[in-house]
Amino acid sequence: MDKLLAIMARLRAKDGCPWDAEQTLASLKPFLIEECYEVVDAIDAGDAGHHLEELGDLLLQIVFQAQLRAEEGAFCFQDVVEGISAKLIRRHPHVFGDVQAATTGEVLRNWDAIKAKEKGGEKPRSAVDGVPRSLPALQRAQQIQVRAARVGFDWAATEDVVAKIEEELAEVKAALAAGDEEKVGDEIGDLLFSVVNLSRFRKLHAEQMLERTIQKFISRFQDVEAGALALGKKPSDMSLAELDALWEAAKRRERGA
Repeated sequence: MDKLLAIMARLRAKDGCPWDAEQTLASLKPFLIEECYEVVDAIDAGDAGHHLEELGDLLLQIVFQAQLRAEEGAFCFQDVVEGISAKLIRRHPHVFGDVQAATTGEVLRNWDAIKAKEKGGEKPRSAVDGVPRSLPALQRAQQIQVRAARVGFDWAATEDVVAKIEEELAEVKAALAAGDEEKVGDEIGDLLFSVVNLSRFRKLHAEQMLERTIQKFISRFQDVEAGALALGKKPSDMSLAELDALWEAAKRRERGA
């Protein structure tokens, strides 16, 4: 870490790198988000070497921002390390103290109680506050639902969640029949939120489930394009029935049929 911190300080020096010297906290935000997604892609790819590289790129973003704050006299990288170390010890009294927590549920309840105590005399916050607005919508919805569930606002059984999805779908259909486009949009949002709730209730990650389906669609559609090319055609020149036949063939090949 000392080597990396020294490199970063050298890059930001007057005789360092012009590009690095021009960066600000605002200009670095897109890079931080991009590096986070690249780490996730490396994990999904199962490539340990690529994962190692991307973790380094992500660490660089943390070091970069800490260097900028150090130049302001606000804090330094060591303060970041000390802060997170103290927080981990403080919020894991079942590991570093004498508190008992045998299940994940107990751990999370203790965690939330400790967080609330850390706020001191501040006005109590909502249980669903603090989820970043910049998160992808599906992920943000699921995090909000998780927080609501922790305080007991949750469904009793999977069947109840499915019934809610069916109810929301019926409301989408009613809005479509009424021709109320604003209402259609509202109801589709409600339907999506309910589907995310089903994913959460079944301990699945909605963002990951959708990403998996997107990749599956891309693979199948590219197979359709290849099938069209083999017929000497472009997809845009084919009928929906012809394209659907190629799609079904792609699904059969995917299943090994």
